[in-house]
Amino acid sequence: MRRLFDPVLTDVLLAAALTGLTITSLITYSNDTPHWLASTLAFLSVAPVALRQWAPVGATMVIVGALVLYGLCGFGAWPNSGLGLVIGQFTVATLRSRWTAALTFAATLLTLVVAYHTYPVPLTVPELLQYALVMVIAWTVGDGTQRWALRVERAAAKTAEAVVEERVRIAREMHDIVTHHMSVISLQAGVAEYVLDSDPATARTALSTVGDAGREALSEMRRLLDVLRIHHGAEPFQPQPGLADLDDLVARTRSAGLAVDVHVTGRVRALAAGPDLCAYRVVQESLTNVLQHAGPATARVDVDYGELTLTVTITDDGTKTHDPPPSPDSHGIRGMRERAALYGGVLTAGRHTGGGFRVRLRLPIEETSS
Repeated sequence: MRRLFDPVLTDVLLAAALTGLTITSLITYSNDTPHWLASTLAFLSVAPVALRQWAPVGATMVIVGALVLYGLCGFGAWPNSGLGLVIGQFTVATLRSRWTAALTFAATLLTLVVAYHTYPVPLTVPELLQYALVMVIAWTVGDGTQRWALRVERAAAKTAEAVVEERVRIAREMHDIVTHHMSVISLQAGVAEYVLDSDPATARTALSTVGDAGREALSEMRRLLDVLRIHHGAEPFQPQPGLADLDDLVARTRSAGLAVDVHVTGRVRALAAGPDLCAYRVVQESLTNVLQHAGPATARVDVDYGELTLTVTITDDGTKTHDPPPSPDSHGIRGMRERAALYGGVLTAGRHTGGGFRVRLRLPIEETSS
């Protein structure tokens, strides 16, 4: 769909209207037929407005030159009162740098000096200052328009950046949810298949765990995807998980076959939603990695509520040989590190001196009022 007002077409129509008015006023106030040079210079004092979007400085300089020659040739007062010059100064200040606008303003002052000495009735100092003030206003308004446009562009860029960051955050959340629950489902489905004939009770328990993990995964994904929807009168969103849900997470991990010990030290208190979710996801991702990569292993989760720092450490004693070995810069660990940095924290990961793997998260404490 075409825009209702095309800027270039608007400038052409404006220039045509100004030219018609200028030539008409020149003919009206002349005692005789205007000199051809006067008509040409009058035309050039407004017609370049049509090109102000493409070449604002060049168009303004043509207007300045036409007005200077008009005065030097003794044709008298400007036929358009310098309206084209005002538009040119405004355009340069809007589309070009302040230095360029300042040079253009200096050129406009030259036209005022020429007019001061060549008008049939010499301009008074107040009239001269009035013309200069009009040019300053045109410069100021144009400069303000440019700064406003730059602010709009920066705001649009920040909005686009925020959208990208939100997409990355949602992708990371989805990765954490899917990898954890699918690991539990895969392991428990394998257990059920293995003992289906020899131990039906264990198989039923495993299948029950599969069902619970699948339902919880769907619930978390639905809650996450609800963020992308805008409903009027929709049900309030359920809160994101946090360290208060650590017991449920550990219970699911244990049901998947991984022995996990949890030790909490310090004064337990509620944290801000962002860091709380960050700590939970780091534990979830770390335990999922133990399930997937460590082989036969046990894991330990240490949560220490310090005065100023929350420290969460996840260690395992897995002995499985990895090919290639786990890297501290792998996708999952890099995602955890970026998540930690988002809340001013630090995450380290690597081989543990006593064997196995260790992930340690340190976050500044941000308590809530509740």
